[in-house]
Amino acid sequence: MIEKKHKEFRLKRGNHILGYIHKFSATEKAVFSILVITACVSAIILAYNVSSYFKKEIPAFGGNLREGEIGLPRTINPVLAVSDVDRDIDTLVYSGLTKYVDGSFTPDIARSWTISADGLTYDFIIKNNVPFQDGQPLTADDVAFTIQKIQDPVLKSPHQADWANVIIKVVSPTEIQFILKQPYNGFIANTTTGIIPKHIWNNVSDDQFIFSQYNIQPVGTGPYKIGSISRDGSGIPTSYSLTAWSGYYSAHPNIKTITLNFFSNQEKALEALNSGSIDSLPSIDPKAASDLQTNTAQGYTILQTPLPRIFGVFFNQSQAPVLADPIVRTALTMATDRSAIIKSVLYGYGEPVYGPIPDSLFGDVGLQSASTTNSPTADISGAQALLQKNGWSKNPLGVYEKKSSKAKVASTTISFDIYTVDSPDLVATAKILKNQWTALGANVNVQIFDASDLYQNVIRTRKYDALLFGQQIGKDRDLFAFWDSSQRNSPGLNISLYTNSKVDALLADIRSTTSSTTLISDYNKLNQFIQKDMPAVFLYSPDFIYAVPKTLSGVHLDSISIPSDHWDSVIDWYIETEKVWNVFTH
Repeated sequence: MIEKKHKEFRLKRGNHILGYIHKFSATEKAVFSILVITACVSAIILAYNVSSYFKKEIPAFGGNLREGEIGLPRTINPVLAVSDVDRDIDTLVYSGLTKYVDGSFTPDIARSWTISADGLTYDFIIKNNVPFQDGQPLTADDVAFTIQKIQDPVLKSPHQADWANVIIKVVSPTEIQFILKQPYNGFIANTTTGIIPKHIWNNVSDDQFIFSQYNIQPVGTGPYKIGSISRDGSGIPTSYSLTAWSGYYSAHPNIKTITLNFFSNQEKALEALNSGSIDSLPSIDPKAASDLQTNTAQGYTILQTPLPRIFGVFFNQSQAPVLADPIVRTALTMATDRSAIIKSVLYGYGEPVYGPIPDSLFGDVGLQSASTTNSPTADISGAQALLQKNGWSKNPLGVYEKKSSKAKVASTTISFDIYTVDSPDLVATAKILKNQWTALGANVNVQIFDASDLYQNVIRTRKYDALLFGQQIGKDRDLFAFWDSSQRNSPGLNISLYTNSKVDALLADIRSTTSSTTLISDYNKLNQFIQKDMPAVFLYSPDFIYAVPKTLSGVHLDSISIPSDHWDSVIDWYIETEKVWNVFTH
């Protein structure tokens, strides 16, 4: 048998050192031991700190985000989705040719696109090897099929108008063209629409389209896929569990699971948030957000960002001739305290606006802000002085009136009604405006209608003096429907019945121009014209309010147009982290 030789390692002069230690007294040995232990611990701490210095904390895969949703899913389908719940799941499960991130459009399913010199043809090249979540490949045929379904009048897609008169041409499995009848630089916003799989939907007839199980169990190409669905005893969904899809063609999401829990109203969702049953809740109303903000002991924080919505009082000068007087409109504008409305109605979750374009949406294109030249507070005395200078005086009832030049009318008084919908925020705003304008010297009444009655009998017929309402501006930043003179009658959205030929020309130019310089110039001119004409008193843009857990990082809400847009940056979100050497992060 061969004996194994064991190597021994000896410290040079180690025996001498041990000899000295043996000669130590008990006290000296104790002190020496403490010094040795201290030196070892210090060395370990130093090594750890040096290691940490050269390491960086990065997002790690894992974690579960439980988000509250108000309502139930019904049509999780980009062709049909209307509700916030459907759009939320739609955004996570499906993806479009492009996506809107940080104020600009970037490729998603598409690898690239080009626009013809005349602005009529958009040519998209699709990425190779983009699979649906059932493993089938996505091709240009799926894109064409989706848009054709949107164009189908039988299905009544909410996006039908966006794709009207657009010709679709499949060039190859990875190339598709859209041909417009006239240039429209906002068209690219339409291409964020999610793509549905033709191989699943092709066999579903139009009359069965809305009833398909794939509206509830969707299959898309997005970063998350449906994992499981929980239901109550009646079969009604109570939650959806979405898992990060391993086959996603782009950057892999960090959060492993997103669970969407459904509630019948916000009060129950807020109870769940405060009890810890859910972690996050979007689209919180301002009063609830104000209450949540004061509860610092909870594990969530409140995020907010302005929505591209303009709320204001839109004047119908044909219905109320007194509002045709620019002096009266100017005085009403001067007497409006926007800061009081934002504080009282929105609890501070909003920003004042003074024109048709919110600063938050157009600041990145170089639009001149109106907030730098206007005050959010009221100037009652200045407004009254303006009226008196122009022949208006108060009658015994304290209402300003002016002698009329017409024989049949002795005088005109500043008297009109504000019409609005029966929602708490707008009713409260209307009452504040009534008080502010009464203090000016106007006789103002508030008329409140339910939503369907307001649209059918007031807005559609244009039977109102002044309408307290909101305008939602989309990602295309197109203001045509709101201010072009051709949109004065229903179903147009020019609710001020505004007419200005120069504005019409600018709106047409904005739609067709491909020059960023021209676009900025035109938007600034448009803003100035409408502010000067004062067809409305512009009030505020509300905030999108989102409660998120303090453990969640990477959330940025820079491009919110509708609530489901808060998921646009979900790829950057993370809950778990890990530390790696800096050299591996480059």
